[in-house]
Amino acid sequence: MKKTFKLDIEGKHRDRVIEATKHEIRKYVKRQRRVPFPEGVDYWDFDCKFGASADSAVVVHFATITSLINEVAQNGGTSFYLELLAKGVHRAPRAPRADEAEQDRG
Repeated sequence: MKKTFKLDIEGKHRDRVIEATKHEIRKYVKRQRRVPFPEGVDYWDFDCKFGASADSAVVVHFATITSLINEVAQNGGTSFYLELLAKGVHRAPRAPRADEAEQDRG
């Protein structure tokens, strides 16, 4: 998804537009996560860019998108650009924590 979202739409309440934007993003993510995994992949991760425009967009972590949208809305921004690209990733096995290792020994 590469899209510029407008927050000020004539005839619509700004708060409702912001919530609809967040809903559209969540809906896209859910749809992407339902896509079957390619071989050697066990979960979907997202490369994210966020900014006032496509040219000024910077790489951000997926979990910060909602707070960035809220920040733009509070600062009176009229639009923002969001780029979400799904990528398949293979999780590396976790190293056991120290307390789990002690339980295994004792």
